[in-house]
Amino acid sequence: MAKTPALQVVADSGTEHTIHTFDAGSSNFGEDAAHSMGGDPTRIFKTLVIELSTGKLAVCVIPVPEKLNLKRAAKAFGVPKAAMAETAKAQRSTGYVPGGISPLGQKKNLATAIDSSAQDHDTIYVSAGRRGLELEISPTSLAALCDATFSQLTLSN
Repeated sequence: MAKTPALQVVADSGTEHTIHTFDAGSSNFGEDAAHSMGGDPTRIFKTLVIELSTGKLAVCVIPVPEKLNLKRAAKAFGVPKAAMAETAKAQRSTGYVPGGISPLGQKKNLATAIDSSAQDHDTIYVSAGRRGLELEISPTSLAALCDATFSQLTLSN
């Protein structure tokens, strides 16, 4: 299997991880991952790119079943407002296609926040940089690799 930039980051770091594949379907990639991989869907995280009121892009990593709270996201990055980034901007900045955006190995490393619920699990799943490819990794290792902070980013926590 060809390595994605995300997998290369993990391999270069020597961080313990597991790679999983699944049939990505054609939309709702996070839900497809949760369905295909079974288990607890709150362990499967999606990577969302947002635009901060400063004009900069940032990344929020949240559980697939949850919705991003933009007010909490803005607070996590210390700005008054945030909005979802345009798909084309997210793709250009990260180098990944929607449904395959990983918090790791982006073309331009974006500031990243991981929902604090990730810390409730020994490992979580995030996109490994391609639709149908997931990386299982400890939340603390993921945070260290992408220089992320943990913050409440969803409505339910």
